[in-house]
Amino acid sequence: MAILKVPLSARDHVIGGENAEVTVVEYGDYECPHCAAAHVVVHRILQQFGDRLLFAFRHFPLTEIHPHAGPAAEAAEFADAHGRFWDMHNSIYANQPRLSVPLLFTLAGALKLSQSELQDALATHRYAQRVQSDFLGGVRSGVNGTPTFFINGQRHDGGYAFPDLVSAITRSMTSQPHA
Repeated sequence: MAILKVPLSARDHVIGGENAEVTVVEYGDYECPHCAAAHVVVHRILQQFGDRLLFAFRHFPLTEIHPHAGPAAEAAEFADAHGRFWDMHNSIYANQPRLSVPLLFTLAGALKLSQSELQDALATHRYAQRVQSDFLGGVRSGVNGTPTFFINGQRHDGGYAFPDLVSAITRSMTSQPHA
């Protein structure tokens, strides 16, 4: 079983309990239809487990088959620089069937972010290195497709349907040593 080679740090995009029992890291691609389906599942899981779960999202754009995934990841990083990562993240997935660079500008405007600043950031690839860093960390960890989940540092090789992830998270919680 593959393990997460790059531990969580302050640079990660996280949501959930600071002292959570279980940490779930997803490597995802904004244009991947399976990631969009998993996004809905992740929201349900966050509701189910509350503060007992910490969720982190890392970029793994498969740009050869998903040409808008790279710009979308960079747009999410642009939003992060303005404290709006999760808003942009959720907006991209909510609008995935229409994903395009013009849509990214529309989403930025809806979030009250400067469309011209985003245009400049995408043109200069200001956030490309950050996205590439996530991607390379995923490769080091054995990610070869999206979505890929790690639960407490171990790659989850099962499905991403709600019952599959709930079961894996619950198993991870019950296998934790008790103080």
